[in-house]
Amino acid sequence: MSAIPDKPALEGLEAKWGAVWEESGTYAFDREGASRDDVYSIDTPPPTASGSLHVGHVFSYTHTDTVARYKRMNGKRVFYPMGWDDNGLPTERRVQNYYGVRCDPSLPYVEGFVPPHDGGDGKSVKAADQQPISRRNFIELCERLTIEDEKQFEALWRTLGLSIDWKQTYRTIGTDSLRASQLAFLRNIERGEAYQAQAPTLWDITFRTAVAQAELEDREQPSAYHTLAFHKSDGSGDILIDTTRPELLAACVALVAHPDDERFKPLFGTTVRTPIFDVEVPIVAHHLAKQDKGTGIAMICTFGDVTDVIWWRELDLPNRAILGFDGRVISEAPAAITSESGREAYAQIAGKTVFSAKQTMVELLQASGELTGEIRKITHPVKFFEKGDKPLEIVSTRQWYIKNGARDEALRERLLAHGKELEWHPDFMRVRYENWVEGLSGDWLISRQRFFGVPIPVWYPLDADGNPVFDEPIVPAADQLPVDPSSDVPAGYTAEQRGVAGGFQGEVDVMDTWATSSLTPQLAGGWERDEELYDLVYPFDLRPQGQDIIRTWLFSTLLRSELESGTLPWRHAGISGWILDPDRKKMSKSKGNVVTPAGMLDQHGSDAVRYWAASAKLGTDASFDPQNPTQIKIGRRLAIKLLNAAKFTLSFDASAAGTVSEPLDRSMLAGLAGVIADATRAFESYDHARALELTESSFWTFCDDYLELVKERAHGGTGQAQASAVTTLRAALSVYVRLLAPFLPYATEEVWSWFEEGSVHTANWPLATELDEFVGADADAGLLALVGGALIGVRGAKTDAKVSQRTPVTLAVIHAPAADAARLELAAGDLADVGRIAELRIEAADVTEAQVAEITVESAE
Repeated sequence: MSAIPDKPALEGLEAKWGAVWEESGTYAFDREGASRDDVYSIDTPPPTASGSLHVGHVFSYTHTDTVARYKRMNGKRVFYPMGWDDNGLPTERRVQNYYGVRCDPSLPYVEGFVPPHDGGDGKSVKAADQQPISRRNFIELCERLTIEDEKQFEALWRTLGLSIDWKQTYRTIGTDSLRASQLAFLRNIERGEAYQAQAPTLWDITFRTAVAQAELEDREQPSAYHTLAFHKSDGSGDILIDTTRPELLAACVALVAHPDDERFKPLFGTTVRTPIFDVEVPIVAHHLAKQDKGTGIAMICTFGDVTDVIWWRELDLPNRAILGFDGRVISEAPAAITSESGREAYAQIAGKTVFSAKQTMVELLQASGELTGEIRKITHPVKFFEKGDKPLEIVSTRQWYIKNGARDEALRERLLAHGKELEWHPDFMRVRYENWVEGLSGDWLISRQRFFGVPIPVWYPLDADGNPVFDEPIVPAADQLPVDPSSDVPAGYTAEQRGVAGGFQGEVDVMDTWATSSLTPQLAGGWERDEELYDLVYPFDLRPQGQDIIRTWLFSTLLRSELESGTLPWRHAGISGWILDPDRKKMSKSKGNVVTPAGMLDQHGSDAVRYWAASAKLGTDASFDPQNPTQIKIGRRLAIKLLNAAKFTLSFDASAAGTVSEPLDRSMLAGLAGVIADATRAFESYDHARALELTESSFWTFCDDYLELVKERAHGGTGQAQASAVTTLRAALSVYVRLLAPFLPYATEEVWSWFEEGSVHTANWPLATELDEFVGADADAGLLALVGGALIGVRGAKTDAKVSQRTPVTLAVIHAPAADAARLELAAGDLADVGRIAELRIEAADVTEAQVAEITVESAE
């Protein structure tokens, strides 16, 4: 036990106790002799290790930490690892900016490469001026920077007081993660769950990579409707269509209307010729066509949007794609354009961006008279990659997919069943999962045309002409993993056969970052690496995460677990809300409205920041104004009050402590027993905010009322009455410190060290039954509140008399209902002591509550 400081303070507690916890292994996961029932395991979100953490991370990770601490105090061996999500586009973009480089896989590796920049955001370096380097050199820089970022993240998490076992850390790009990700993928191939296909693909032209459905977001963008005249093939007139994408006219393959639209029913099965390019295309019917949009009939292009893809696939239309991977119009015109004028028009847009091509097409259409009416400006939602800066295009590429239930009814039903089996906190978040599963339109595209990620572990044989045979991929054996096909050689071949007819070529794509992050239970739990550990922690007890990644992280993890073992990966899902700025907008790096937490922790202390975070329920958004952090200030006041109340409580002579005899003392402990029971129920229901609210409210009553009422008896009393007060104070302090420990780990550990051995964070969670020996069966739990109300009345009367609270009172008369008057008599001595009342009369009267009927204060003379 440590000495009580003369002036207890919060400053310095993070460094003091952080070092003690690390040295003592306070939060270490001890699996020696453990069974699965002994363990509580948490599938912790691995934050993206690029840039800096923001206050939203503090918010959600604090929620998880309160649960971890509660379970640990309940005797569970808590498996609480930390992962780092290293790979993916955010890391690559940060490395490009930080070092002023870009990856060019065609370049050779340079030993000892020194980047042109080392630090800063690098944004002053234009993309065109970034130095091209080899893939291996680029990956080395990614590794270097993420390791440094992770050190900073870990330091901040430690300061925040997360009770993580830092020996259980993993990286999504580490060797174990590479092996597990590739092994799981190979098993997907073996079971027919992973496949490759040439198909329309959502494509980000900036990053030059495919994008999955889960990574999309709609953004309102300015656009315009253009009315184009298509000419009926029989010469009987024109059909007008409205389009926002005249630049894709050369890719038009049909016109489409709703099958019930009476205006167009006679035209189904006929054809029209396109303006400018004079290509004959059919008029078809499909239920997705909107009768009230534009002119009611639309052109289908390959591919303007996701609906075009659906129409193309379901109506079996030809593919006349004209956009390349760079977002520009490809040089070769579709074969369907045969007229000389059409090919000349196409030559005018070839090589141009979609923006420039649109301008050119509008000019051509205006000149030909096939653009009718005015161009009408609008705004409408456009698909973006969530981390991208330009609208997505749709190009045809060969990609790898994992089946996700979009086209497999049985799999979709199993996934929905798992969603119902999972315990959601709050429960309404389940609907978001179900809506996502039911709305899936395609299988999960997992291949990415990037560099820093888990390589897709396949090679392709080359035929006699040197062409890859994609339908016969070469896969490694499990004991060869991890592999990088761009540099490793498959079994049965030599390095000299790479790229040679009859030889092989390696897959150069990497997996979507979610294809690795979807395996976090396996990565953290030692799947196929440490079976003893895996059996102890899997399925995990809790998946904590944000609501915005239900469709990505939660769904993909549940999917991979279903495919691999047919089980739920966790029993509970705790979904945190968002942090909103003062204008009630979600904080995000892309919006530039985030607040970094380091300064908050330095200024206010970790316990205060944790209090603010823990005050919000799961699933509830919380606003944060860094200029007026009211809730954080309240949390700091609570932590300081705990230090001071503990010092005061422990100042009384406890040599005679042991029995609680006084009604007021028993009342206090009886009420506290109820708080323990209610707070415990709240935690068991994953309602940490309710547990904090109950505890905090009771603690302030303890400080403001009970301490005041008994301090005279505890300090100057004699015999059993004094011993009863001190015993109650110490018993209550022990309970409050433990109830507050999940929320205020530093202040509670400091206080605990003043009167107990060991750490409060490994002490037993308080039970209501431990107060039974003090309380007795007939304790009046409401007496403290009744006496506290009377005390407020006495204080109010002194205030009204314009005298100090320390001014003696010669006479005070309190009127109360008869039953309450008798109860007040039980604590009359304490009330008289604290009010400095020489004569206290408590009289039954016709009133609804206790009130001061008369008070006489001593004269100042």
